[in-house]
Amino acid sequence: MTAVSCYAVKLAGLLVPAGALERPRVRRVAALLPVALLAALTAQQAFADGRTLVLDAKAAGLAAAAVALLLRAPFLVIIAVAVVVTAGVRALTG
Repeated sequence: MTAVSCYAVKLAGLLVPAGALERPRVRRVAALLPVALLAALTAQQAFADGRTLVLDAKAAGLAAAAVALLLRAPFLVIIAVAVVVTAGVRALTG
């Protein structure tokens, strides 16, 4: 059933006329949609546990990564900061 749904969505995308995709609003939404989806996925993975909101080591790691990003650290440094903070919080809290 999932495969059929995925195929139907892909087919629907291919059937959209090219002229509809050239509109400025559609182009703007298409450019911003992947960023919004990635942010939503990141937030869901960091702050949710099933149907409950949690603030744990993952949230601390994400916050530390955000600070490193604001300080314009290189990508690998951002990842390292997030890993170290997450591991440190998990070690301190058990």
